[in-house]
Amino acid sequence: MTTALQALELKMDPRSIVSIGDMECGLCEIDGKKQLAVLADSGSMFPRAFDGVSSEVRGKTLLLGPLSPQNSIALRVQLPWLQPRRWGMRTSAGLGDRLGLATPGHVRAMRAAGGSIGPIFAQQSMREMQRTGRTPQQVMDDATWGIFQEGWREGVGADADHLKTPADIDACMGAGFTFFTIDPGEYVDGSAETADLSGLRETAGKLPPDAQPRATGLLGRSIDVEGRTLHFDEPALLKAVAKYGRAVGHVAMMSRHLARSAGGRPCELEVSVDETEQPTSAVEHVYIANELRRMGVEWVSLAPRFIGRFEKGVDYIGDVAAFEADLAVHAAIARQFGPYKLSLHSGSDKFSIYPAAMRQTRGLVHLKTAGTSYLEALRTIAAIQPDFFREIYVFARERYETDRASYHVSAQLERAPLPAAVTDPPGLLNQFDAREILHVTFGSVLTAQAPGGGLKFHGRLRELLQAHADQYAGNLEAHFLRHLKPFTSNGVR
Repeated sequence: MTTALQALELKMDPRSIVSIGDMECGLCEIDGKKQLAVLADSGSMFPRAFDGVSSEVRGKTLLLGPLSPQNSIALRVQLPWLQPRRWGMRTSAGLGDRLGLATPGHVRAMRAAGGSIGPIFAQQSMREMQRTGRTPQQVMDDATWGIFQEGWREGVGADADHLKTPADIDACMGAGFTFFTIDPGEYVDGSAETADLSGLRETAGKLPPDAQPRATGLLGRSIDVEGRTLHFDEPALLKAVAKYGRAVGHVAMMSRHLARSAGGRPCELEVSVDETEQPTSAVEHVYIANELRRMGVEWVSLAPRFIGRFEKGVDYIGDVAAFEADLAVHAAIARQFGPYKLSLHSGSDKFSIYPAAMRQTRGLVHLKTAGTSYLEALRTIAAIQPDFFREIYVFARERYETDRASYHVSAQLERAPLPAAVTDPPGLLNQFDAREILHVTFGSVLTAQAPGGGLKFHGRLRELLQAHADQYAGNLEAHFLRHLKPFTSNGVR
């Protein structure tokens, strides 16, 4: 059936066309550039909410406008399904996007996977925004246009990831995010792992009186967690308090600030302690959950530091059976002290552990991905313009030793193929070391300056991906379908 907009012989994207009241809107292409088209009865108030040029066509008002922040905000107001929501205990997945072009592919993967996974298409950490030169508003708007383009109406979330300060919360709250991941990693004291009893007492003694071991109510207790008994003798509890006491206090402070910043607007909080060297033990997990609850913090998910290695862009490194046994205890704790979801950070490409994660959490799980979408962008570029891809790879190798400092990665330059030896550019994305090198250098690549001024790679990357949008979306769909399929059953709580 031809819509009113299509009848005007505009080059419309039919997936995007929406009718609501007397308004019809969608995306069209004019002179090779996407624009928003809004058609309504003459005298209608709808077009006035949008920025653009209006004209009278066949007794109606037609507005053509840019994909601007103002129009993105106005579209979210008019179309409720574009407004970020909370997913609560529903199985969910965050699909980060460092270039602002991946959402169409993410939507197609989510649609192809079926099931009941709650998608979070707008997701980026403050660290990633700083490294890519993006703002929270740009992250939100880019996701909105991709969702609108693909006609997704099944609900969306928006994750302000790895927030460290109240200012981070405020910036993302202003952009409309609803899911706030608090990262207290810098307050985790890793020295507690090897400290003796007197050292642990000294560290714990520096905490406020209401955070002392006796104040927790755990000292000397044995707690049964689904048939597993956890003992909180003085050494075990002191280690947990010394290691995580300051981190828990920081989360509580951030939670209070989030409540003030939200001003009654619905939002949810995730706690992330995954970016530490040592795993989170079962006793430590109970301590964290007990203290958060005692301090009045409400949270929907928690990302412990699991055993093994969750490196960027590659599969899980470690004993999968041991991981499942460890995860089973954490999942039992999350059910008993919540319920809340366990969150898999750096979760992209961890295909070997997805079935175990879904099985042991019984669907109370959140998968978080980010850089793998950037790698699929590079795979697309490698197929389209291999010489340009080699330029990026050469530059990434030069930057790797510097950029790896803030990531847990084990790639070695000497193990990665030399640029001149690469005969299958897209296939390079399947080589472990090259893949991690390309993954962690994204910020340097996207902000690299050209000798004559301007950005060296960023503009060309975006132009090529936009010119081959369906190829990029297809690569993303195939790649993310592998991620999502293991999480499509038993997901609703």
